[in-house]
Amino acid sequence: MTNLIQTYLPNVYQLGWSGDAGWGTAIFTTLYMTVIPFIIGGIAGLGAGLLLVMTGPGGVIENKPVYWILDKIASVFRAIPFIILLAILMPVTMLIVGTMLGPDAANVSLSVAVFAFFLRQVQVVLSELDKGVIEAAQASGATTWDIVGVYLSEGLPDLIRVSTVTLISLVGETAMAGAIGAGGLGNVAISYGYNRFNNDVTFVATLIILLIIFAIQFAGDSLTRKISHR
Repeated sequence: MTNLIQTYLPNVYQLGWSGDAGWGTAIFTTLYMTVIPFIIGGIAGLGAGLLLVMTGPGGVIENKPVYWILDKIASVFRAIPFIILLAILMPVTMLIVGTMLGPDAANVSLSVAVFAFFLRQVQVVLSELDKGVIEAAQASGATTWDIVGVYLSEGLPDLIRVSTVTLISLVGETAMAGAIGAGGLGNVAISYGYNRFNNDVTFVATLIILLIIFAIQFAGDSLTRKISHR
């Protein structure tokens, strides 16, 4: 196997597995820039999405100022292309992590991007739930936290589905962040592949990214089907 790689993918073999540009390092960095922002931005987006629905018109705790502020924050950050968001948030990134380079710096912008994207996804999912279920919970004397539980339990299959979409989108953004110095497979594909005319490196990096995306899609679809057929 090693001989085949060395013969047909010489530049891939030359990068090796470890080191700053090694394949193992690149894969770990990509996964790191996927998991951490998804957890941070996902939790924040879920909470804000719930609040947006509940404070919106006809919501259980209708509050126009809160709804307006959250709605505008989501709209603004969703409208900014990720590459520009990276530049805009550099001062904030420097303040939080002390550097503007590397995966930790990229995680700040990635978390903000996930927050805005997932917030909208959660809003759509929860807004489409059967209003009768929520009204029945209210009529039975459920507290606000009880109703939050109803929203989450009723919308769980669709929340898993939009989480899958968010993760896949995030993998693409990690590749973009990697291309401008954050490391990962995006950096390998551009810096060590495309810029040096090493097509085998670009091909393998792209293939690994696709495999990660397919794995996320498969896991998400499987979990959604399992939850939906309970």
